[in-house]
Amino acid sequence: MAAKPPVIVLVRPQLGQNIGKAARAMLNFGLTEMRLVAPRDGWPNPDAGPSASGADAVLARATIYDTVATAIADCSHVFASTVRRRELVTPVVGPAQMASAIASASGRSAILFGPERSGLETEEVALARAIVTVPINPDFGSLNLAQAVILLAYEWSKHVALAQPPARKAELLATHGEIDEMVAQLDQALMEKGYFHPPDRTPATRNTIRTIFTKTGWSSREVKAVRGIFRALAGPSRQR
Repeated sequence: MAAKPPVIVLVRPQLGQNIGKAARAMLNFGLTEMRLVAPRDGWPNPDAGPSASGADAVLARATIYDTVATAIADCSHVFASTVRRRELVTPVVGPAQMASAIASASGRSAILFGPERSGLETEEVALARAIVTVPINPDFGSLNLAQAVILLAYEWSKHVALAQPPARKAELLATHGEIDEMVAQLDQALMEKGYFHPPDRTPATRNTIRTIFTKTGWSSREVKAVRGIFRALAGPSRQR
């Protein structure tokens, strides 16, 4: 069975026209699931339809979320379309590597695209398994939202017909929601032990921890096992 097409997640998109153009780019290459995180001008947006040039089905099915975390909670493979962030150790891949990973994935995949002007925040990039960066002229790196979507959607489309089932049945990968719960459990345990010190380094430390657990590619079984370990370490010792 072929892998499911990736979900396109537009984070705080600013213009309805750009949402419509992104929908058009998606449908050109067989992608139909768009998720919008806190669009600036609300949704639906009357400016999106004309720019979609017939990709109305994509816009009609678009769903709205308040945060990136909720938008990708059912996804196991998340890629952030952005430039490399020095403060994160998130792996960086090219479009072809991303497409290959999605085509062979056993769970749902998502590609994050940030606002037109500012791009994704560091905390949002930290939610992804990898950063995907399009090779571009360093002297003119002006790539708009629809262009970025169409480049990555095209790379995915090249793998649709070629995708083959794995030689053996792969374990079901953990969803982002399961990973989030595991990280929250660890965070609580670390807080109780006074791990986060000094306080001004706490956000950076939390981002590093999240990145470690997000990029590993846990299966649901492994997440359950690790959460059991956390509970055992946090609880009283068992009498033998």
